[in-house]
Amino acid sequence: MSATLLFVHSPVVGATTWTGTADELRRNGFRAEVPDLTDVVAAPGPYYPALAAAAAAAVDGGADPVVLVGHSAAGALLPAIAEAVGDRTRGAVFVDAILPQPGRSWFDTAPAELAAHMRGLADDGLLPPWDEWLPPGSLAELVGDPALRRRFVAEIPRLPLAYFDELAPQAQFADSVACAFVRLGAPFDRAADKADRLGWWVVRRDWDHLRMLSDPAAVADLIAQAISATGLR
Repeated sequence: MSATLLFVHSPVVGATTWTGTADELRRNGFRAEVPDLTDVVAAPGPYYPALAAAAAAAVDGGADPVVLVGHSAAGALLPAIAEAVGDRTRGAVFVDAILPQPGRSWFDTAPAELAAHMRGLADDGLLPPWDEWLPPGSLAELVGDPALRRRFVAEIPRLPLAYFDELAPQAQFADSVACAFVRLGAPFDRAADKADRLGWWVVRRDWDHLRMLSDPAAVADLIAQAISATGLR
């Protein structure tokens, strides 16, 4: 039985991150779900259990296996989502994503200067939208299509600092879950190296962190390769 791909966007952005890539994979015979998790981070915490439950709800009621596909900060959520989905979870593909960090917060794993900078950006406990963290003009370089960029920016939530302080659950993948890592750029070299040491299937490209927006077909191809290489289809 073919798996359903459950795409999980980073909590700092929205589902448009994945919609183009999911559409490409659907055209190639995959089933795919792309839940919008932005409302979850607008509610009070704890955030990890609520995000995991909301993502898992997108595949409720099915009997087919599930492969999780997470980008960026969504990587830390994948073990909790796998537990919420249950024994239907067969695989996890990390795309330029944080590796699982059970019992640790995002701030615990971030460089001290970055954590201090983010705390300084907060206003009444809320960070500005993610695109405002970036140097002027940099998002336009990554996402050249103006209409797509506007849609992407319109979804970006203001995250509470409490999300970054929350400890990730002590969730772990079952031994039956096969993992892969798609490295899109140098900032995720350390994560890709660790994935390699763990025996995961790893592919590396010198692209950029939002390549799934500018070239969804190319990223879809790498995800399909990961699924094929790990025997998930």
